[in-house]
Amino acid sequence: QVQLVESGGGLVQAGGSLRLSCAASGSTFSINAMRWHRQAPGKQREWVATIPSSGSTLYADSVKGRFTISRDNAKNTVYLQMNSLKPEDTAVYYCNALSKYGRTYWGQGTQVTVSS
Repeated sequence: QVQLVESGGGLVQAGGSLRLSCAASGSTFSINAMRWHRQAPGKQREWVATIPSSGSTLYADSVKGRFTISRDNAKNTVYLQMNSLKPEDTAVYYCNALSKYGRTYWGQGTQVTVSS
């Protein structure tokens, strides 16, 4: 089992920045990739970014050039640096872990609100 705890959400003005954190615990050795997703009110959850255990990071077109996903393996933590935030980035942001055994784990989410 893997447990994920997100933090770092909050209220920010358009053009501002936030950094989200996702701390993993449990069977972290089994994690192949970590991802961030988000879900805006009344919309489906959407993928934002992926950082694999090896290889290049991937981003949704809507955040490319503004968001950066990174990881600190020593702390079992993944980050999402969000710059140039827009009101349409307002959502609950979820951390997600994909294990090499085919299992998926989710955190509880952290709210990001961008005011115009």
